Amino acid sequence: MKELVRLYALFFKIGSIMFGGGYAMLALLQKEIVENRQLASEEELLSYFAVAQCTPGIIAVNTATFVGYKRAGVAGAVAATLGVVTPSIIIISLISGVLTRYSEIEAVQHAFAGIRIAVVALVIQAVWKFMRTSVKDRFSAIIFATAVIGAAFFGISSVAIVICAIAVGVIAGYIKNKGNGRQKTA
Repeated sequence: MKELVRLYALFFKIGSIMFGGGYAMLALLQKEIVENRQLASEEELLSYFAVAQCTPGIIAVNTATFVGYKRAGVAGAVAATLGVVTPSIIIISLISGVLTRYSEIEAVQHAFAGIRIAVVALVIQAVWKFMRTSVKDRFSAIIFATAVIGAAFFGISSVAIVICAIAVGVIAGYIKNKGNGRQKTA
C-alpha cells in the first residue's frame, strides 16, 4: 500500500507541473523517475515512452501506467495513472470557464506563448539526454538519423517509425547472432 501511495504522489506531482503533454513530460520523467528515485533506468524509461507513443491514449498516461506496472503490478499501474491524470482534471475543471473568458487578454496570450517556448526547451533537453544514452554505435546512429529524417522531412508517423525500428533491430540482432553462431530457439 505504501508503494501505491508513493506512486500516486509522484505522478500527481509530475502531472501537476507538466505542461505541453507527453513530449514535454519526458525531461521531467527522466529527472524524477531515473535520477531522483531510480524507479527505472534511462533505457527502460525510453522503451516505455516509445511503446506509449505507439499505443492508443495519451503518452503521459501510458508512460505512467508502464512505470507503475513495473513497480507494483496492476495496482501500481492504476495508482500511477490516477496520479498523473488527477491534477489535469482538477485544473481543467477550475480554469475551463475562466480561460474562455480571459483568453483574449494580451497578457494571457503572452503567458501561453512563454509556456510553449519552455515546452520546446524541455523536449530538446529530453531528446538530447536520451540520444546520448541510446545512440551508442554506428548502427543506432543510422536508425536515429533515419527516424529523424523520416519524421521531420517526410512526415512519417511515430508509430510507423517505431515499428520499422523494431523490425530493423530484430533483423539486425538475428543476423548478428547468426553470424556469431548463437541462434536462439523458441
